[in-house]
Parts: sequence; C-alpha cells; structure tokens
Amino acid sequence: MWFRLVIIARILTSVVYGDEYTHRYTDGEEVIIWVNKVGPYHNPQETYVYYSLPFCSSRPVDELEHRWDGLGEVLEGNDLISSGLKLRFREPVRQHTKVCQMKLDEESSSQLQYAVHNHYWYQWYIDDLPVWGMVGEVSLNDGESVEAEPNGEALVYTHKKFSISYNGNQIIQVNLTSENPVTLGEAAQLEFTYSVDWVPTELTFSRRFDRYLDYDFFEHQIHWFSIFNSFMMVIFLTGIVTLILMRTLRKDYAKYAREAADLDELDQELDESGWKQVHGDVFRPPQHLGMFCALVGTGSQLATMVFVMILFATATTLYMGRGAILIAFIMCYSLASVVCGYTSGSLYARSGGRAWIPTMLYSASIFPVFCFTVMFVLNVVALLYKSLAATPFTSILSVMLIWLFVSLPLCVLGTILGRHFAGQPNFPCRVNAIPRLIPDKRWYARPLVLIGLGGVLPFGSIFIEMYFVFTSFWNYKFYYVYGFLFLVFIILTIVTVCVTIVVTYFLLNNEDYRWPWTSFCASASTAIYVFLYSVYYFFVKTKMSGFFQTVFYFGYMGMFCLGLALMCGTLGYMGCSVFVRRIYQNIKSASHHLTKFLPAEAAQGHRYAMGRESALMLNG
Repeated sequence: MWFRLVIIARILTSVVYGDEYTHRYTDGEEVIIWVNKVGPYHNPQETYVYYSLPFCSSRPVDELEHRWDGLGEVLEGNDLISSGLKLRFREPVRQHTKVCQMKLDEESSSQLQYAVHNHYWYQWYIDDLPVWGMVGEVSLNDGESVEAEPNGEALVYTHKKFSISYNGNQIIQVNLTSENPVTLGEAAQLEFTYSVDWVPTELTFSRRFDRYLDYDFFEHQIHWFSIFNSFMMVIFLTGIVTLILMRTLRKDYAKYAREAADLDELDQELDESGWKQVHGDVFRPPQHLGMFCALVGTGSQLATMVFVMILFATATTLYMGRGAILIAFIMCYSLASVVCGYTSGSLYARSGGRAWIPTMLYSASIFPVFCFTVMFVLNVVALLYKSLAATPFTSILSVMLIWLFVSLPLCVLGTILGRHFAGQPNFPCRVNAIPRLIPDKRWYARPLVLIGLGGVLPFGSIFIEMYFVFTSFWNYKFYYVYGFLFLVFIILTIVTVCVTIVVTYFLLNNEDYRWPWTSFCASASTAIYVFLYSVYYFFVKTKMSGFFQTVFYFGYMGMFCLGLALMCGTLGYMGCSVFVRRIYQNIKSASHHLTKFLPAEAAQGHRYAMGRESALMLNG
C-alpha cells in the first residue's frame, strides 16, 4: 500500500514539477523566470529580496509563486520568486514587450538612485541557470574617466534582453543584456520591457555549466606553481624529520643503551641532559585534560569531514546546486561526530580521566556552540537590515534538530566505543608519581615562541590556495578545482605534522615534557596567520564596506579559522603522538638493559637522587 502511494506521489510530482527538475521541455511549454535577490555588488552577503526595490511586476507581488528546494538553499540566503514574465520554450518574445509601467514618487526615486550609486546587482534563474545584471549605471560627466568613480546622474535599465540557447528539448545557456537606461528623477515615467530570442547550439547539456567556471583564473600557472612550491617544502621538511629519526635519535639510542664499563661512566650517561631525561613524565596527562580531549576530538571530526567532503566534491558537481555544498557539509559534519566521540573518549580514558560525560558534552558542543553564537549575532544584524541573509527560525530549528538527533547520539556512541576498545593505557614508559622539575630555557626555546613559529611554514604551504578560496567565496566565483584543494590538504597535513615534530623534539631536548598542548597550539597557530591574511585581504583585495558586510566577513572568517585551528592542532598532535611513542619505545628496553649491569647500591642511589629532586621541586 505504502509503495503504491509513493509511486503515485512521484508521478504527481513529476507532472507538476517535471520541467524544473528534469530540464526537458516541449515546444510552447512554460519556462519560469525566477527572480532571487538584489544588493550592492561589492558586499556579497548584503542581499535583499528582489522586490525590496521598487521594481514593478506584471502581476501583484503578493500573488507571485515562491520556490524553496531545500534547507541548504534557505541557509544560503536564496528566495526565488516567480517574475510573472511570460516565457515559453522556443517561442521568441517580440522586441520591447511591455512588462509594466510605473510613475516614480520621491521615495521610490531615491531608492533607485541609492541602488544605482552603490552598484546594486540582481540575480535571476532560468531553468536553474543563474543570470546577473546591474540595476543601472551612473552617467559620466565631462572630463571623467571610466576608471574613476562617476558622479553623474543615476540611470536605471528598463529593458532586459534574453538570449537563450537550446539543444533539442533542453536549455543550455542564458544570456541577459540590460538596455535602455533612463534618467531617474521624481515623477519620472518608467516602462519596463523585455524580449527573448531562442538560439540553437551544439553544446551538450553536461557542459552547460562550464561557462560559469573561470578556467583562466583557477588554472593559472601560478596555481600550479604554488602546488609545486608546497610539494618542495614537503620534501624539505620530510628530510629534516628523517634526519632527526635516522641520525640524531640513532646516536642517542646507541649512547643510552651502551653497556657501561664502570659505574662512573654509567652515571655520566644517565645524568646527560636531553629528551631521554623526561621519559618518566612525557606521557603525563596534560593540564585541563577534558578540554584538551574535546578539542582533539572536534579537530578529528573536522579533519574527517574536510577529507570526505573534498573527495565527494571532486567526484560530483556540488557547485551547480544552490545550497548543495552547505547542506552536504552539515550532514557530513553530523555523521563524523562518531569520529569525534571515539577520539576524545579513547584519549580521555587512556589518560586516566574519570569525568567522561562532561568531556563528551564538550566534544559534541564546542564548535557547534561557537558557530551558533556567531550566527545568532549575524542573524540579528541581518534582521535589523531586513536582509535575505537572515536565517528563518524554522531553518535554525532544523539545524538544531540535526545536531540533537544525529550529531549528539553519534558522539555518544563514538565515546562509548572509544572508551571500551581503545581506552586502555598503553604508554611505552611508566609515568613518575611526582612531576619532574622543568629547567629554565632560553627565550627561543620557550613554548610560546615555538607555538608562534610553528604555524609559519604550514601557512606558507596553503597561502596561494587561500587566495583562490577567498576570491571564489567573496567575489562571485564558482570554486570547482577540488583536485587542487585535495593536494593542498595532503600537503598541509604533512607540513603540519613535520613542523610540529621538529617543535616537539626541540621542546623535549630542553627537558620540557609539556608537549601535548605545545604541539596542538603550535600547529593550530596556522589559523592565526590565516586570520591575519584575511584582514589584509579585506582591506586590500576587496571593496567591501559598511557595518553589515564587515560583521559578516569577520564572523565567517572567525568560524573558518577556528575550524582550521582545531583541525591543524589535531593533525599536529596526532603526528607528534606517534613520534613520541616511537622514540620512547626503546627507552624502556634500554633502561632494563642497563639495570642488568647496575650494582644494587648504584640503583638505590639513583632512585634516592630522583626522589630528592622531586621533593625539592615540591618544596619550591
């Protein structure tokens, strides 16, 4: 019974909406022209409903049909409204067919003049193909150049010329030309007209979106050169880490495990400073263990999401759908919550944590709460401006329900699995009962300095790609080179891990065992440089202005940089965790090997010296 109802519903849906979703038309069949939004060209997020400007329509605006295809489209700030223009497949519309006529009053005239002087643009859709146009233009006064900001009269375009290319029964391309500029003024008479020409083409339907992809920009030689440059950086850093592992550590192992000829030589070997001396404290749980595990878990969730999304976007054409990328990110993030719970739960259990429920809640809510807080502020600003960027309450509720019924349960499941299957301590060295005293270091060996330097090279490896990503997001370009993005993600991972390993080795060599937080923050500092670059990009590379766009720009960049910090911090910490375990695996066996040749009196004296050092540290 239910199967039959589903089949009937699909048939009815195809009858009502088949043209919009199948993109196939018969001659004379209606093609709907949808108007979407309007706003200042230099402020991409400051958009408004198309009819917020005094544009007239062939029908009353209240009677026009709305279209929302899904949650992602609403979250992206789209509101498609039927234009009411008569358009039928392969039937041309004669020149200057009248749409409507209106007489401007003082208010409507000032609105249009403001829109023209602030370079307002609008977006329409025909068969899911976007077209853009400018509201009007400013006339040039005598002596003014085109490059300068004109100060002449405001002119509004009153005629729209559509040129639609078709192949068989499918629409391939849509071109819009704005013509017939008319001077704006109070009591001016405006007659809006349109015309449509149908042109056959040999271009296939699968290639119809290619004209929106800026090949000259994204596949420029500098893009390939940046990938090559980053690849050379990977080779250089990998060589440094290999040198540390193959030469320095091998020498240290040989010296530490060498059989002593007499007690004096053995004491000299044991008292030597370096990373070997902190083997009893290097696996000590970091301070604020619950928060640390939550951050690492969230970073692993984001890294998984980014990896899967890049692969998925590379294999598909998500950029063609309105809001498709956004809703795919939300669902992928929610499903990756099981990775977050597993990582944070297992790490917290291995470190001896007891309050696992608060840690689980931190893991599930740190990043979403920050994003919800930022979006709440942005939503208030958008509502004050009556902008399309304001997210409806029902959409916010939908996202919260996805987090509550998908993300949170999966995080709980991952935490339980992590605690039971990977929560047993497996450190290669025993942790001392009393923490070791950390000696003073030179300024360049202190954790804060190492953290500040740790993000320089990872930022350098993604610097060029950040320019392409920012430009596509803030300058109306469709980002489609996900193959480049995948390579950059792999390079960023390798560079982050290698740099953090060098930082950690340098820290341990100065007998500072506080490597977990240092490694996490050193790799997370990449996001600080990205945020500083975003500030430079805002003031130098764009013409954004106004409180609305400034708040939205830095709000979005704050969320992006926090996610990048958590992801890079987790990648750096996990890479260093493998490195630290690897270099201390042989310490345990070497220590047992030395005790065979150590007299009982010497062993007792060594334990006494360690206890005396710990007591002195506790007494201040």
